[in-house]
Amino acid sequence: MRPALLDLDLLWVTGKGGVGKTTTAAALAEVAARHGRRTLVCEMDAKGALANAFDAGTLAFNPTMVAPGLDAMAMNTEDALREYLRLFVRIPFIGRIGPLAKTFDFVADAAPGVREILGVGKLCYEVRERTYDLIVVDAEASGHIVSQIGAPKVIADLVQVGLVRDQTQWMLDILNDPTRTGVAVVTTPEEMPVTETIDLLGRLTAETGAHPSAVIANRVLPVLFSRREQRIADRLDETLPILTNAAGSGVATVLDAARLTEQRRQTGAGHLDRLRGFLDSAPDLATDLPIITIPELFSRASGPRVVSLVADALTDELDPSTYADEATDEGAGR
Repeated sequence: MRPALLDLDLLWVTGKGGVGKTTTAAALAEVAARHGRRTLVCEMDAKGALANAFDAGTLAFNPTMVAPGLDAMAMNTEDALREYLRLFVRIPFIGRIGPLAKTFDFVADAAPGVREILGVGKLCYEVRERTYDLIVVDAEASGHIVSQIGAPKVIADLVQVGLVRDQTQWMLDILNDPTRTGVAVVTTPEEMPVTETIDLLGRLTAETGAHPSAVIANRVLPVLFSRREQRIADRLDETLPILTNAAGSGVATVLDAARLTEQRRQTGAGHLDRLRGFLDSAPDLATDLPIITIPELFSRASGPRVVSLVADALTDELDPSTYADEATDEGAGR
């Protein structure tokens, strides 16, 4: 069995834009903190979505406590470069690094992986130093995660000897160890997110060396009716005039809404079945890769409230015993 998500040292969370990646990363970090793990959650693109999730104002490179046992930060290339030079090259800096940062930008634009490796290196350094029990990364979207997490491998392939090679090798030792580092791919039960998830899972380990630890299916609609209730619902049209006379015209509206919701659920379940079929047939993926589900919350809440709701939903799902039962859990809203 692969380790449970919260037992890892470093967990990358990615997914197609709009699937709830940032909220899921924040919720995973909150669950870890609830379980007593010193946790850091880091936003890699620094767009402010993670700060909004915790209602924490503006996050910076230096971590900010957002809950007991939980710190949050936003990656910044200049600060990461400054820290790298201080820690590994032993160059102290006071104030902004100005011209050096501009030179770095020029080099980074010309060489693949240079900019990304600073952010990855910062996270791997925190893992190596055991500053936190778990680091959850609100990573780039699935279309860009391969270049982000694969930066050390790209550099190692380009540079075979010397200081740069040595600096990337210890990162690769952390990133490529499935007992320490994992990738959780967030999707929704829709065609394009599932297709993008399948594509990423097929490329991830081969192109980056990192291993998927879970797929998280977000906004999964619940089953409205049991099989017996569904048979009854299918025959309600025969008695609709009687029901309308007894309860009013709203009965037809409710019935139409229920049927539309069930149709959406069945369509979504079909997409998740396609995902399961890929996992079952992919020779390079372990058969114990779980699909963890987060139900549709039917809530207008935002910020910390929705993060806590998702964390509540994840708590039971993150129990490893849930994974074994998942494939046979009929009618679980998938």
